[in-house]
Amino acid sequence: MASSALRQRGEGVVGRRAVLLLAAAMLLPLVRPGAQGAAAPPRAGGFIRPPAVAGQFYPGDPSQLDGAVRDLLTEALPPRGERPIALIAPHAGYPFSGPIAADAFRQATGYSYDLVVILGTNHTTEPFDGVSVFQGAGYRTPLGVAPVDQEVSQALATADPSFAYRPEADAREHSVEVQIPFVQVLFPKARIVAAVVGEADPALAARFGHALARVLKGRNALIVASSDLSHYPDQADAEVVDRRTLEAAATLDPAALTAAIRRSMGEGRPGLLTCACGEGPVLAAMTAARELGARRGIVVSYANSGDTLFGEPTRVVGYGAVIFTADEGKPDTRALEAPPASGTTALTAADKQALLHLARTTLSQYLRTGTVPLPRLTSRALAAPRGAFVTLEENGPLRGCIGSMAADSPLALTVARMALEAALHDTRFPPVRAEEVPRLQIEISVLTPLARVADPGAIVVGRDGVVIRKAGRSAVFLPQVAVEQGWGREELLDNLCRKAGLPADSWRSGAEFLTFQATVFGEGTRH
Repeated sequence: MASSALRQRGEGVVGRRAVLLLAAAMLLPLVRPGAQGAAAPPRAGGFIRPPAVAGQFYPGDPSQLDGAVRDLLTEALPPRGERPIALIAPHAGYPFSGPIAADAFRQATGYSYDLVVILGTNHTTEPFDGVSVFQGAGYRTPLGVAPVDQEVSQALATADPSFAYRPEADAREHSVEVQIPFVQVLFPKARIVAAVVGEADPALAARFGHALARVLKGRNALIVASSDLSHYPDQADAEVVDRRTLEAAATLDPAALTAAIRRSMGEGRPGLLTCACGEGPVLAAMTAARELGARRGIVVSYANSGDTLFGEPTRVVGYGAVIFTADEGKPDTRALEAPPASGTTALTAADKQALLHLARTTLSQYLRTGTVPLPRLTSRALAAPRGAFVTLEENGPLRGCIGSMAADSPLALTVARMALEAALHDTRFPPVRAEEVPRLQIEISVLTPLARVADPGAIVVGRDGVVIRKAGRSAVFLPQVAVEQGWGREELLDNLCRKAGLPADSWRSGAEFLTFQATVFGEGTRH
């Protein structure tokens, strides 16, 4: 990937926090929507509920939303081959939890459903002892109106006085709404039933689950329990708590889930406000699924907001995808297993291809739809904390290059973040546009840790990347720059000084040097 022009690779080196500014442009909160919903609707059966969080939690433009859902489903984990009776999917903004929600919904691809029952949780009103079953004619999203099965909705509402429709619980609630575009794309002919569970009361959830199973008996239905997992612990605590919650959910035993959540909440973990904001919907779905023949729970995938491009590890929300199927077998929680702790972190050819695919998919999805794939830590090398640079060329000339020297994030996450930074925040170039992405060539440089060198004569051209620091200024060149430009050591150091805004020969005294090596690979090259 050589270029005839001077390639000042490494301009604008960034760390973990800089890329978080990208999230602000999407106006996508982790949990709560803004108070932009419609006024409480009338109770008339012909009411079409308007979207309350389009443009916040998911794209408001129809073509962008359709593309976002299809992209997320394309990048989702493949079906496990067991037909879901019910599933658990998260409900945060699509750039955060969309990939895990897509993992859950993709398990239902290849199967037909006439009815999808979506069980949401109450975020917008005071807790109430009941379930609000929507009685309108449909839910509108930018993709159109998802029609409601009013016969089933009415049957549920009359099954118990506490299942009456509460318009105020539905008007601004996002936990149902964000699931509907997945239903519209996957099952365009299906009708929906929407219900908001007022509080996490096991007795209420059991009553509603039993009623739901009676009403759905003999129908070709899928139940969707909308729930995020832990809220606001640090990443390490979230992984412990969420694993416990998901393992309990996979047992299909509501009592086991309740006990696991109570145990976690009693441990006093800092910042932990809840283990599952959709505990009520999950408990109800487990009860209904068991009565409808479910025998096995499968944890499909797990991540938390700290694993995403826009999250931080100090305060996270957890997301899990789970399905309940009629197949016999033990609960399957293999998705919660981490990559092997032993073995080499050397990059394999498969690792390199995965990183290149991740970088390109990140650029394409974000620039077209505002969503991003989840960096999957499928090997020890991809999970290891490493610094990396991403270089973009457009048919030869440099189009952007930014990296992080810090080894403070898993390599896959670093690469995805730096791909966006190189495309959008290299100040030497205007931001990359969506239509340019097919013309870009991507090169990735995976870095070794920095090492100080006392004598610049120890720098080996072609082997070493170099960082110079002097008088409050710094600059970096990747190892391949000097070779591409035909520089010797002194020319390399002169140009490095110029890049830092220093006189060309100022490296000769009072400068600090750090070197590193890089594994460099790109599209169309042999790895």
